[in-house]
Amino acid sequence: MLTTPVWDSFAAFCRTEGLEPGAIKKLFKADPEALEDLRKLEVGDMSENDFEAVFGKRLGLAHPAGLIDSMFAGMEPEPEMVEAVRQLRGSGLKAGLLSNSWSTDHYDRKLLAELFDAVVLSADVGMHKPQPEIYRLAAERLGVAPEECLFVDDLRENCEGAEAVGMTAIWHRSPRETIARLSELTGIALAPA
Repeated sequence: MLTTPVWDSFAAFCRTEGLEPGAIKKLFKADPEALEDLRKLEVGDMSENDFEAVFGKRLGLAHPAGLIDSMFAGMEPEPEMVEAVRQLRGSGLKAGLLSNSWSTDHYDRKLLAELFDAVVLSADVGMHKPQPEIYRLAAERLGVAPEECLFVDDLRENCEGAEAVGMTAIWHRSPRETIARLSELTGIALAPA
């Protein structure tokens, strides 16, 4: 994971809006329609404006304009993970980004070009994690077999999706643990940022 945790950003947003800090997480877990709205956004079947209106209503917000930017405002690059990717790629390994995302507007394009050989965003390809096809597409764009890939994600279901197509998955819980596991699996001693 190249950013600070999304759930922390969501919790900060909820506190700002006077909601319980876990309101967004609970909504996604308890309301299948809320998760379906997110999936539609992620694959390009729902516009940002439509998502903000629908999801804002689910949260009980009177003014949902700018909801997406506000929800994700607390996310920042995770320096240790960014440096680990730099080191892995600098050692000659290929690196790819596979993200459930609806827009490249929120990404630092210069950093993406520096860090990754291939970038697969769900909205660009009409699929999302954990659908098997999106993992296979990411491997194909890197020019490797899924069995040759290490996949890192902070959601267990996304890791399970990667493993289902033959990738080795690392369930990201902290930069320290993930970097140690990457070092172990690649044989490359990654230095701290």
